[in-house]
Amino acid sequence: MSYKIVGDSCLDLTREMREDLRFQLVPLTLQVDDAMIVDNEGFDQAAFLKLVRESKECPKTACPSPEAFKKAYECEEEDVYVITLSSHLSGSYNSAMVGKNLYEEEHGHKNILIIDSESASSGEVNLAMAICDMADIGMGFEEISQKILAMRDRQKTYFVLDSLEYLRKNGRLTGLQAFFATALNIKPVMGADHGVIIKLDQARGVGKAFARMCEIAVRERGDREEKRAVIAHCNARERAEQVKKELERLGLSREIVITETAGVATLYAGDGGIILAM
Repeated sequence: MSYKIVGDSCLDLTREMREDLRFQLVPLTLQVDDAMIVDNEGFDQAAFLKLVRESKECPKTACPSPEAFKKAYECEEEDVYVITLSSHLSGSYNSAMVGKNLYEEEHGHKNILIIDSESASSGEVNLAMAICDMADIGMGFEEISQKILAMRDRQKTYFVLDSLEYLRKNGRLTGLQAFFATALNIKPVMGADHGVIIKLDQARGVGKAFARMCEIAVRERGDREEKRAVIAHCNARERAEQVKKELERLGLSREIVITETAGVATLYAGDGGIILAM
């Protein structure tokens, strides 16, 4: 069976995946002051970070329209898997669902699975790569659907950011106070509980925070069967390599993939941010 993976633009594909015709991204739109930036292949991270640094206003995002998702489903592939940002962070999931209804009203039934990743960035990539693994060994739509949703429920996402300010200003830290301890160089280690951002721990200095994040991640992985861990970085390749080495030092034997953040994750993670999913 032929298949296609559709993601919103927080599915931070690796360079190899961007060239793979099985993938299609439906972009969100980013707003910094009066500038409207479509989060597509033309996204300029350096220019965007400069805009954000110079702006006095909080940058914002707008999810794709249902019609944009509907068009993505109008393809020759028989099975379509859709991976979106956590529904606690964005309206992408709801938009994708409405797009499916619009498609079926016009074209009838099609195998379309819409997955609320309950994560972002590297978490979306991890699910996408697992779908490819399963499809490539011949699993069918129903079996893949069952297994990928179970994997989504097991998956853990962790992150260390230089600042939580953009998450706070955009209301993505519901129930939490933003962490104001920069004078002491205290860095929080954050995670996600079914898509809701939570604080897991803290450490003095970003290096110690990465080490603590890796310790928590390896401890919590248990005996899960997933094949890989995915690290996404925002303009911080050296930090991503540092996290990879720390995971390996702690005995993580699975594949470790490093990818770069596109627009949405860049907005929320900020310069230097690291997001780990496994």
